Amino acid sequence: MATQNKMTPEEEDKLIQEAYQDLLNGYLSSNHRKKVEIIDKAFKFACEAHKGVRRRSGEPYILHPITVARIVSQEIGLGSTSICAALLHDVVEDTEYTTEDIEAMFGKKIAQIVDGLTKISGGIFGAHASAQAENFRKLLLTMSDDIRVVLIKMADRLHNMRTLQSMPPAKQYKIAGETLYIYAPLAHRLGLFAIKTELEDLSFKYEHPDDYAAIEEQIVANAPRNEEIFSRFAAPINERLKKMGLKFEFKARIKSHYSIWKKMETKHIPFSQVYDYYAARIVFECDNEADEKRICLNIYSEITDLYSMHPDRLRDWISNPKANGYRALHVTVMGPDGNWVEVQIRSRRMDDIAERGFAAHWKYKIGEGEEESELAAWLQTIEDILKNPESNAIDFLDTIKLNLFASEIVVFTPKGELITLPKDASVLDLAFHLHTELGTHCIAGKINHKLVPISHKLASGDQVEVLTSRSQQPKAEWDKFLVTAKGKTRLRAALRHDRRSIISKGEAMLKAFLQENEVEASSVNINRIISAEHLKNRDELYLMIGNNEIALSQSLVKIFKPASRGLLDRLMNPFGNRHSNSNADNEVVANEGKIDTKKVYELRTVDGKSNYRIADCCNPIPGDTVIGFVTDDNEVVVHKMDCEQATRLKSSFGGRIVQTQWETKAKKFNVTISLEGIDRQGILQEIIYLISTNLSLNMRRLNISADDGVFHCELEAMVDDTDVVTQLCKRLKKVKGVSQAVRVR
Repeated sequence: MATQNKMTPEEEDKLIQEAYQDLLNGYLSSNHRKKVEIIDKAFKFACEAHKGVRRRSGEPYILHPITVARIVSQEIGLGSTSICAALLHDVVEDTEYTTEDIEAMFGKKIAQIVDGLTKISGGIFGAHASAQAENFRKLLLTMSDDIRVVLIKMADRLHNMRTLQSMPPAKQYKIAGETLYIYAPLAHRLGLFAIKTELEDLSFKYEHPDDYAAIEEQIVANAPRNEEIFSRFAAPINERLKKMGLKFEFKARIKSHYSIWKKMETKHIPFSQVYDYYAARIVFECDNEADEKRICLNIYSEITDLYSMHPDRLRDWISNPKANGYRALHVTVMGPDGNWVEVQIRSRRMDDIAERGFAAHWKYKIGEGEEESELAAWLQTIEDILKNPESNAIDFLDTIKLNLFASEIVVFTPKGELITLPKDASVLDLAFHLHTELGTHCIAGKINHKLVPISHKLASGDQVEVLTSRSQQPKAEWDKFLVTAKGKTRLRAALRHDRRSIISKGEAMLKAFLQENEVEASSVNINRIISAEHLKNRDELYLMIGNNEIALSQSLVKIFKPASRGLLDRLMNPFGNRHSNSNADNEVVANEGKIDTKKVYELRTVDGKSNYRIADCCNPIPGDTVIGFVTDDNEVVVHKMDCEQATRLKSSFGGRIVQTQWETKAKKFNVTISLEGIDRQGILQEIIYLISTNLSLNMRRLNISADDGVFHCELEAMVDDTDVVTQLCKRLKKVKGVSQAVRVR
């Protein structure tokens, strides 16, 4: 990018024209009607509006909207209206032009889309929590007005991620965290698989550059061997499919870097044990949509004649497509190297929809107006949440996220109606899905004519009947039985309705109490009480006061004397106690002067005094990839980069992120190691001897249990850094009977 700063005006004009021509060429080769004149008009208008403006990388700003328009056209598959809106998407926000000006020049539809994009500009998350929730709510509402707003926003975010290297590290962490938190799940739910995968990989690359590079190195090193294995696996299948007279493409698809890393982290395994990191995909040509299912089943039959099938790994997404439109037949068979291989069978049409989402439907449909209706079913599932927003922004976003990344199951009503729900959905989830009244009065369910409790988890293929009673009333503890956003939202709405009088009473009591003690009943002060009492929101506070579960005494007034941390404190300290953590054997000293978040903050420990605090939720140690968050007290709290709380903080309080670096190992850190293996006499003594004598480590805690010859052990020890942990786990695995030794949070 740096070379572009040295370009002459003529060279820059040539670069812009080449980028625009690339956009036009892609559009002209598509199936859309060729409306070049209006695209040309939008391009010239955007060029004039952004004249002289540059991006942080130094390149002319106009290259950004051109690239976004190219992604919209060539990677998502939208037409001239969306291309024009993408070219103009920053004009209203960044220049003197108004939405009315856009409408006068380009018509109402393009102006509406640009207006929708302007309303959700600057990312989903702003500086204040309430603004975040409202901004995201706007994003979802615009989906029902015109889905193209969100698709263009996805293209905008993708280009920003592709050019993230020009941003300072703290900004990179914020944008990458925000992308993983909301944009990637939303892309997944919209069926934009290729974009979802790239957003995840780019976020992973910036948050964990060393892990990304290590996985990339392993993939490259293993490529020749995998190509040979795939060739042996594919050869007999290719021969069979050719005899069927099919025109097809058969290739291996490697799991994304992020997916591989997540599996390694979740399963606590090295790269060498990720056996399913590639899948085989057969994409066949088919002119008649009615023949697709038959051909898929014929291919399935040929494959299972050649290779043994995994009995529990057949996925028929053709008969029951996913909610985002995904259709395919998945079968897992034993490959020639003794590992399971998943084969995905799709027509070309199915493949387009799988990779490019709902926009690909339009390539196969005729007629105006259908493109807006593709997401109607999914939009219906979030309607209740939009009507009953959470008062706390983070809770609201978490509720929305529940359904964004959920795996799906299919169940049936007694009348045979097919219903798609997230994995682990309960009888109560189904009841609320069908109707609020069914949910609030649900007492049990019948699965395949067998009586089950409302908490029972449903499985694909279950036939479910919901049983109700007028005397049944909703209960707060039902929340733990629900996994769907709709169920949780409807339950909370029902509970709010029943509790409104108590809440109103509690609100009045609190305001009167604050007035008596000369404390302003402001949002900030009420949030301080919520934080101090470790509650979720105002309603919960007022309810507990109205029920006399919280006493209005002078101890409550003391909350207002120290500085409050509100939502930030709750996020940074999910376990409530602000200064308690297992690694806090030393004193944390205050920082002198305001911390510069643009510089690297060195984590030091001198004479038992540290200039940082370790986060309770993830307990990082030297060697972990970490970042710091600056509190209101100018204190730096250190989190692991992939910590769940850190992800939410990166998304919500990006301005408080500071890049950190361990300067010294003068402090010991507490870690927990989980051991599993075959029980035998004397194994505990060997483990203790190895740790305390051979490795000279200070052991703090050890719990061991055995059941039917298998043992599980958790031990805590004080270490210097991750190298010591790695060495410890390697040595423990050499103890006879120990099959696994991994560090856990």
